[in-house]
Amino acid sequence: MKQMSLSDSGFVRKPKVTRRQVFLDEMASVVPWSRLMALIEPHYPKAGAKGGRPPKALSAMLRIHFMQQWFNLSDPGMEEALHDMPVMRRFAGIDSGEEDIPDETTILKFRRLLETHQLAECLFAEVNALLEEKGLLLRQGTLVDATLIAAPSSTKNQEGVRDPEMHQTKKGNQWYFGMKAHIGADADSGLVHTVIGTAANVNDVTQAHGLLHGKEKEAYGDAGYAGAEKRPEVTEATANVRRKVAMRPGKRRALDLNHPFQALADQFEKGKASIRAKVEHPFRVVKRQFGFIKVRYRGLAKNTAQLMTLFSLSNLWMARRALMPVMGEVRP
Repeated sequence: MKQMSLSDSGFVRKPKVTRRQVFLDEMASVVPWSRLMALIEPHYPKAGAKGGRPPKALSAMLRIHFMQQWFNLSDPGMEEALHDMPVMRRFAGIDSGEEDIPDETTILKFRRLLETHQLAECLFAEVNALLEEKGLLLRQGTLVDATLIAAPSSTKNQEGVRDPEMHQTKKGNQWYFGMKAHIGADADSGLVHTVIGTAANVNDVTQAHGLLHGKEKEAYGDAGYAGAEKRPEVTEATANVRRKVAMRPGKRRALDLNHPFQALADQFEKGKASIRAKVEHPFRVVKRQFGFIKVRYRGLAKNTAQLMTLFSLSNLWMARRALMPVMGEVRP
C-alpha cells in the first residue's frame, strides 16, 4: 500500500486564508461569548457525581450552533463539516486528536436545550443590549417589514401531512407555502430589534404594533401597513408614533409629475423609500449570506427560535466594523 503523503493528509505548508476563515475570525471577535454563555450555563448539564461521560464544553457547543446558522447546516451536515474542515474545528476549539467531535445527536440536544428554555430570545435580547450599550441601536425610529420563508409542501413524511402551522398565501401571481418573518429594525442602523414569526397567510398590518418597542417617534413601512393606526392592536405606547407608510403603487403611478404638488408627493415617496431600504439589509444577510431560504423544522416555535438566532447573528455581522475595535482585533 502506498504511504500517504503530507499533502494527502490535509497538511499544507502555507495555507491560504479562505473567506470562511476570515468570516469566522471576524465573528469570533465580535460575538459576546461570555455574556451569551452566562445565559445558557444555568440550564446546561453538569458532570454527574457518579461519573459517566461529561458534557461537551459549552463554549464549543455554542460555537457549533452558530456555525450551523452561518452555513445553513443540518445536524448531520454540521457533524460532517467538523470532521472535514479544520477551520471549523479550530473555531469551535476542538482538538480531534485529543477529544471526540460532537455527533449529530449531541448537536440536536443542544438546540433542543435552547428551545426548551426559550434561550434564543434571551440571546437575541443580550446581543441587542450590547449594541445599545455601544450606541449602535438608537431606537428613535423603526422600520417594519416582513418576508416569506418557504416550507416543504410535500406530504411524504411520517405523518403524511404538510406542517399544519404553515399556510399558503398569494403574492402577486405566485402562491407560496410557509411562514413569515416580521421584523422591526432601527431606522438609523438597520439593526433588528424585534422578530415575530407567523404563518404565511397572516397579514403584515396585524403585526405592525408588535414590531414597535414603544420608544420610537416614527415608524416606516410599505403600503401593506396602511391603516395600522386604526388597528385594535394599538397600545398606549404606540398610539402617538408617527407612521410614514408608502403610498399604494397604483396611486403613485397615477401621479402627474408635471403637477408641482403631485411631483412633490412623488419626491416625498422616494425619500421614505430610501429610509425603508435599510430594512432589506438584514433579510439579505439572513437569506443570501446565511442561506436561510427554507424552514428546516416543523412548527412555528422552532423556526421562530431559529429566526431569533439568525437575526442576532446578522446584527453582529452588520455591526462588526464598529464592534471589532471594542471587542478585539481579528486573529491573524
